[in-house]
Amino acid sequence: MDRTITFLLAAALLANPAGAQVNEKQHQQMTREALTKQTYHALFGGEALTGQGNDPELMNILQQFIFGDVFHSGVLNDRQRELITIVTLTAQQALPQLKAHTNAALNVGVTPIEVREAVYQCGPYIGYPRTLNAVGVINEVFKERGIALPLAAQGTVSESDRMAKGKAIQDKLYGSEIADAMKTLPAGFDQAVPDLLTGGNFGDFYTRGGLDVKTRELLMYCVLATLGAEFQLKAHVRGSLKAGNTKEEMIAAMVQCIGYIGFPAAINAITIIRNN
Repeated sequence: MDRTITFLLAAALLANPAGAQVNEKQHQQMTREALTKQTYHALFGGEALTGQGNDPELMNILQQFIFGDVFHSGVLNDRQRELITIVTLTAQQALPQLKAHTNAALNVGVTPIEVREAVYQCGPYIGYPRTLNAVGVINEVFKERGIALPLAAQGTVSESDRMAKGKAIQDKLYGSEIADAMKTLPAGFDQAVPDLLTGGNFGDFYTRGGLDVKTRELLMYCVLATLGAEFQLKAHVRGSLKAGNTKEEMIAAMVQCIGYIGFPAAINAITIIRNN
């Protein structure tokens, strides 16, 4: 157990007082260093912990923390972890790291369409300029790997039904919560703002193929945690649970985010999960 961080165990135990376990049993015979090297190689095809470069100590610390500890904690698989990493990096505009992790995601079996849909889904949450920056990065990776662009279209709605289909998803996850919160806006905006959300998020994106609603909700909880959007996090806990995610999965997602967004933001998001 020397390679398991106390905080990660504590977070799991808080989610499940009976004793949730990190992914330890599969790796009991491996050292933290060996886990780091194995995981890093699977993701990036290179060698970790080389001691090279201008800051070898920092690189050793972060590589062992992310790939030796965090990556082996909780119930997520490698594909989920890389999709989570992609959206947190997109939200932060950490574009060099996004390029590396786009390659890593493809290396562990995430499809190009899944990568693209995860980035597209960020649009209503982080704005379109930052989303376009991220799309440029992932497209660069696709071209380098010989993946033909544009990728297959995934839209399932038309101009005539996007609102209705978006509202059906929104109502299932959130009911009239947003519309009720906007009732005190000036006349016109009280209806326009909820409609923009229904059409511009649920209609335009949640209806798309490539990722299911459950995955989209889990990823957007990670984006909101990255942004520190506490008010929206409270609502999205409930929406994510209704979409089929468990609290264990959501906490595991927050633990996966720690190395990218830091402890304060991740712990705040974990606390919100526990309290809902």
